[in-house]
Amino acid sequence: MATLEEITEAMRERIGEDCGLGATLKFDFKGEGIIHVDADTVPNVVSNDDIDAECTIKISVENFEALANGDLDPTTAFMMGKLKIEGNMGIAMKLQSVFN
Repeated sequence: MATLEEITEAMRERIGEDCGLGATLKFDFKGEGIIHVDADTVPNVVSNDDIDAECTIKISVENFEALANGDLDPTTAFMMGKLKIEGNMGIAMKLQSVFN
């Protein structure tokens, strides 16, 4: 399993300078850390700060890795309760383009 630092760095690479999300997003790894993505500004900023976001996705590190690797379908994960979305669901839907 990857460390929070490794996951954060991988997210920085995926997000790049401008992922086109145009919003703030937070991944909450249920006590194992936070990844906050500020894609409202360019260049986009990825940090481990626990600050408010328009959309929060609660997911385990294990399930996040499976999602990122394409081994877990986001819709299936949501339906099975493996990820929970709080706030703006539309932002979460746009995320698929970042992960593809």
